Amino acid sequence: MTTTQSGLLLIADISGYTMFLSASELEHAQEILSVLLNGLIDQTRPPFVISRTAGDAIISYAAGQTSLLGQTFVEILEDTYIAFRRAIELMVLNNTCKCAACSNVSALDLKFFVHYGSFALQTLGAHVELVGSDVNLIHRLLKNSIVEDTGIRAYVVCTSAAIDALGLSEMTATMTPHQERYDHLGAVDLFVQDIHPVWEARGAETEVDIAPGEALVTVERDFPLPPHLMWDVMSRPAFRASLYGAISQTATNRHDGRIAPGTEIHCDHGNSATVQRILTWRPFKMMLSENQTPVPGATCYFRYSLIPIATGTRLEIAVSRGRGPAVKRILLNVMGKRMLPGVLSAGLEQLAVWLEAPDGPATQPSG
Repeated sequence: MTTTQSGLLLIADISGYTMFLSASELEHAQEILSVLLNGLIDQTRPPFVISRTAGDAIISYAAGQTSLLGQTFVEILEDTYIAFRRAIELMVLNNTCKCAACSNVSALDLKFFVHYGSFALQTLGAHVELVGSDVNLIHRLLKNSIVEDTGIRAYVVCTSAAIDALGLSEMTATMTPHQERYDHLGAVDLFVQDIHPVWEARGAETEVDIAPGEALVTVERDFPLPPHLMWDVMSRPAFRASLYGAISQTATNRHDGRIAPGTEIHCDHGNSATVQRILTWRPFKMMLSENQTPVPGATCYFRYSLIPIATGTRLEIAVSRGRGPAVKRILLNVMGKRMLPGVLSAGLEQLAVWLEAPDGPATQPSG
């Protein structure tokens, strides 16, 4: 007996494969597809569960209302796309074979289809099949006129229902509205995000970091969450506030609804307030901000590094030496060396208590 439930449906589809296969040697083409599909499987992260593979696509789902921030979900897809493009780049760079398959691999690309709706799980042999009208809808989306109408070849396409479920309404400002019409389904409103620029920008990024030997204080703690979920936690100002003993944090100057370099996080301490300006935002790996301090005119860098470990993620917080006029830098360094280890260790302890609560992050404000 099947039970109907609601949740997110996701299809990652390798585009250009049919043409690639028709113009390539089958043996090498299948080897290439296997490498790319296994890479997509490795990138599928909780709360998503793989239903099955279908030729050149991975079909997965996340039951229930997702607790992930919408931005984190988008960053997961972007990170998957970067891994996909990097795998193709390595194939091209390391290629010594002159067959058509190995020569044409750079023509492959990736698309994501996202929908929120109702579905049932039906076990057939070794596969868990998704069934229902909304499942039919997302599969119908694979046949579309997006490339012809927009010129976008590598994309994330979200239905309006997915936008609402993920809270991505602000981010639609950077998306291209699109509509498809299907028999028995009528008009389907969509939003298309070109993700190829993410790959192009990643190689051109210059990141601000704390130089070797410039860290004044470093503390760390292990958490039983995978890096992408720990990143989701650290993207929430309400949780970050605990690291400073602050009442609250509020993010302003978001970029099309996203926290990004240039975003300012205002930290309320009750009788005072400071501003943390994001300088580096590298999803699932590291974020760095320049923080105002109790010493007027002096700032410092705070770097949060997420290091995968066997039991989850090690969160390392490094604080740079002071920045600003010499006298103020010296004063800040003396104060920071004495006070920060205790303050940050207590903040990490409070964060661990919140995350170990029965409902975990869902019990805390989303910020």
